[in-house]
Amino acid sequence: MDSAPSLDAIFQPHSVAVIGASTAPGKLGYDILYNLINGGFPGPIYPVNPKADEILGRQAYKAVGDIPAAPELAVVVIPAKAVPGAIEQCGAAGVKAAIVITGGFAEAGEAGEKLQDELAAAARKYGVRVIGPNCQGVNNPHQKMCASWPLLTRPGRMAFISQSGTVGAALMDWASEERLGVSVFISLGNRADVDEADCIEYFNNDPHTRVIALYLEGVKRPVYFTDALAAATKPVVILKAGRTARGRQAAESHTKSLAGNDAVYDAIFRKYRVHRAQTIEELYDFAKGLAYLSKPKGRRLLTVTSSGGAAILALDRAEQLGFTAPPPSAALAEKLRAELPSHCAIANPIDLTGDVIGDPSLYGKVIQAARDEYDTQVVIFGDPVPGAADLVTPGADELVVFLGGADVERQEVPRMHERGIPVFPSPERGLQALHQFFCFEPPPPPETPTPTLGPGLSLLPAGEAASLLTKSGIPAAAAPLAATADEAVELAKNFGFPVSLKIASPDIPHKSDMGGVRLYVNSPEEVKNEFSDLLATARMHAQEARLEGVTVSPMAKPGGVEVILGVFTDPQYGAVLMFGLGGIFTEIYRDVRFCLLPAQEDDFRRLVASIQGYPLLTGARGQTPKDVDALVEVMKALSRMATANPELDQIELNPLLVYDRGVFAVDVRIFSRFRT
Repeated sequence: MDSAPSLDAIFQPHSVAVIGASTAPGKLGYDILYNLINGGFPGPIYPVNPKADEILGRQAYKAVGDIPAAPELAVVVIPAKAVPGAIEQCGAAGVKAAIVITGGFAEAGEAGEKLQDELAAAARKYGVRVIGPNCQGVNNPHQKMCASWPLLTRPGRMAFISQSGTVGAALMDWASEERLGVSVFISLGNRADVDEADCIEYFNNDPHTRVIALYLEGVKRPVYFTDALAAATKPVVILKAGRTARGRQAAESHTKSLAGNDAVYDAIFRKYRVHRAQTIEELYDFAKGLAYLSKPKGRRLLTVTSSGGAAILALDRAEQLGFTAPPPSAALAEKLRAELPSHCAIANPIDLTGDVIGDPSLYGKVIQAARDEYDTQVVIFGDPVPGAADLVTPGADELVVFLGGADVERQEVPRMHERGIPVFPSPERGLQALHQFFCFEPPPPPETPTPTLGPGLSLLPAGEAASLLTKSGIPAAAAPLAATADEAVELAKNFGFPVSLKIASPDIPHKSDMGGVRLYVNSPEEVKNEFSDLLATARMHAQEARLEGVTVSPMAKPGGVEVILGVFTDPQYGAVLMFGLGGIFTEIYRDVRFCLLPAQEDDFRRLVASIQGYPLLTGARGQTPKDVDALVEVMKALSRMATANPELDQIELNPLLVYDRGVFAVDVRIFSRFRT
């Protein structure tokens, strides 16, 4: 995937035509032309309007083909029905790229989808790269090219790429208001051509961009998307909307692409170290922190504040995020006592109190004295502190928070931003941004939805499922079928008592939910009684189910930790491994995590360590540690089994017992796509 050269005409054009330029202020065709001119675009700008001779002091042309030298970029603001023809004319004239502002395409129904297909076909015919349609355009302040609205010209380090024009514009507006600016703003619209993967790749190589921030509702090309994430060397921050059922439905309607399983996106973002934002504020904060802060050497924090309340909030959030706040060393404490008023407690936090309003230099004394002892100093201006911008240093290991400062705050914060010092409006937001430098150590916990059984799947017989596991090198309980009570007795005698009995039916995947499991059956007479009772219970709870009899298995030895291990197939990203506490704990605690396959041994070990119940495997409270190595080998084997048998849609081992030495699969369910 190498889209960079062909996208220069969009993001760094030498000349621009506005097709649909208007003489009427307030219309987009006028506003975009105005913004290009007044934003300082250095190259030729050509208004295209068949009814005008001149617009905003620029000669107007009847058609793009009439322009003497073909413009590199065309911004298209004309009725939707005319757009495919305009793209055709652009291609014939030698235009390299187009930004289609106009709506009324795939987002507007079947007729609009047809128009969008025609637009895309015309672009492909001539190799014209297209942003949009139905978008808010592109603003690249470093190139002085605002083919968008409103007119914002401050250059910065953050690239904002959005599938929503409004969300993207809000981010750009915040950055402009805070005097940080952006490296680029891109409204992707319907993505008839250029999409999120193209933009990640392009701006990963942009010298002005330090962080790439995206608002996504769906992904157009999953493979290209993950390839772009894998290749990214700059931080990528993503706010992925459409997390709930209703949200996904709205997102798919808005973008005309699959919103996807949110747990799978969590797995993707962990795998490729994407910083996941939960809100638009987090998207902005994370981007700001990653663009303007440097990664600290460690997690040791000193909080220097004029507000005790703000400091407490900072300490709470810091501890939740895994930071530490050790007290000052004896040497530092002695130095600070000599520098600070006697009523300032020498601890962590150091509360300078309201004295800083009259003597702001107190901040500087602490910051300088403690610089070498802590990895980061959280500097909280919790009062109107005059000259605050002169007390902190660009590029230093300082996290600056300003709140409660009224007019002084509104004066000082922009000054800090102009010096490249990011300022956050609350301790929580600042620390969450700082935490992004550590959030993959260990990875954050994902959502835990349970994969559902889709149409066209069938349940493999228990005996066949157990045999598949055994052939794959996974120790599993045999589960031969007994069609009669006498057959069940003979199988039980062969195994030796006690045994377990389970109802056998391709229509009952969750046997325990309807009372279809009997454990510790200890005699031939009990086998006969339980056989009859299992069939009667199944007929009562699942009257239409096909009953084949019962399966008989030996009871597993006691002493193992019950876990659940499985593989299911995601429609976009393929095989996904599931792991967590098993048995009855699966539904009670829902302590389950996911890992995208294929994966390496390190991925499996991180997955094991990511569940809340991990201490049960490591020997909590004096227990013997369990055989995690054997568990990881089962994960590998299950992954190979899923790869070698693509017809298997879901595999679930629950419980899988992890002993001091070895593992044993007590129960297994396998769903196949191609069985009848």
